[in-house]
Amino acid sequence: MTEPSIFTRILNGEIPGEILARTDRVFAIRDINPQAPVHVLVIPVTEQYRDVTELAAGDPGLLAEMVAMAKQIATEHADGEYRLIFNNGARAGQSVFHVHAHVLANIEESRLVGF
Repeated sequence: MTEPSIFTRILNGEIPGEILARTDRVFAIRDINPQAPVHVLVIPVTEQYRDVTELAAGDPGLLAEMVAMAKQIATEHADGEYRLIFNNGARAGQSVFHVHAHVLANIEESRLVGF
């Protein structure tokens, strides 16, 4: 059996973390190393999916719930405007292999990178 992820440990109260929102299947916490004035992680309660590709294939409804919570967080903390990022793999910056989305908002215009 593998160890619970840091996100599960935060959800279970084993590690301190600020939980901003929670449903039966999804929760949101502040990022401990924020890259923007609003930087929140949206995470499924289940550890079943390592990355967004696995989640999209295995439970698209759960992925939709994550996106809905991201919108809710952005509405509450950033007038509804936000960037939603999923890192997929270690070389793409993913360091915790329990799928999660980064909600970034209130980014200074000079820090925005266009795509």
